[in-house]
Amino acid sequence: MTLPVTIEDIRAAADRIHDIAVRTPLLHCEHLNEIAGADILIKPECLQVTGSFKIRGATNRIAQLFGDEIERGVVAFSSGNHAQGVARAARLFGSPATIVMPSDAPDVKVDGVRRNGAEIVYYERERESREEIAASIAERDGATLIPSYDDPHIVAGQGTVGLELADQARRAGKTIDHLIVCTGGGGLISGAALALKAAFPRAKAWTAEPEGHEDWARSLEAGHLIANASGVRSMCDAILTPEPGRIPFEIGSQVLSGGLVVTDAQVARAVEFAFRHLKLVVEPGGAVALATVLAGLPDHMKETTVAVVLTGGNVDPATFARLVSGTTSD
Repeated sequence: MTLPVTIEDIRAAADRIHDIAVRTPLLHCEHLNEIAGADILIKPECLQVTGSFKIRGATNRIAQLFGDEIERGVVAFSSGNHAQGVARAARLFGSPATIVMPSDAPDVKVDGVRRNGAEIVYYERERESREEIAASIAERDGATLIPSYDDPHIVAGQGTVGLELADQARRAGKTIDHLIVCTGGGGLISGAALALKAAFPRAKAWTAEPEGHEDWARSLEAGHLIANASGVRSMCDAILTPEPGRIPFEIGSQVLSGGLVVTDAQVARAVEFAFRHLKLVVEPGGAVALATVLAGLPDHMKETTVAVVLTGGNVDPATFARLVSGTTSD
């Protein structure tokens, strides 16, 4: 089966984004290994430019615009991390950007978009369609719509996380058996899994989602797209999408092994753990993969090497203070 993104696309994306995105490190924590009963490799994309992996895909997509396309600008819709990635990439390429954001988006993410000079258009989550608003703006201005995940160039850019993971693991003398990634629309997990399996063909990749938003876990089990029920809330705002993206799912149905699900309480514990033991600031949506480890890995992952991606660190200070003031034991 021919997939919409190839390993060659991901390698080309790595070349395009090289001067903008940073190569985040690969971390180890003996305490986490003891809890997990496995060798955990931590990829902290919360240390990435703009505070999340989203700069990778945004840069790869905008880097392929030319002439009038750059001048007419770009449009995106996002709760914050993709918004910041697009705003930063657009500024660096000299392209005006308009971002459609929910009215309740965290201030830290709104501020990040504004600092990069993008115009913000707010919408109401329960009453308005962000897709329709963004499409209308793009048509009015002749701008290019930059999707947050359902685009092959975005997937290829996010897939560079998997390239880095594979290279860093090999340099450390390790073979990755499993990959767990916080998952919303699926651009990151599909691209990263594709890249990782090119290096470690036997590796298995798993989505990590908050309870009530496990559309990927259910869709992978069913073999077709299944949407989340409307009105279900979670603190993991960065990864709350209606259903898997069609392009990511086309890839994911071929390269993913299944999905893991955790509660918001388990996510809160993961945010606290990352702060106390890894000295990292991680937002709830970016800590879901870590939460699956802390909640207890499935038996088939015990005594294996598991790569975990912390996908973002853009969390409101007041929210973060509440989360890290818990009573998780050492």
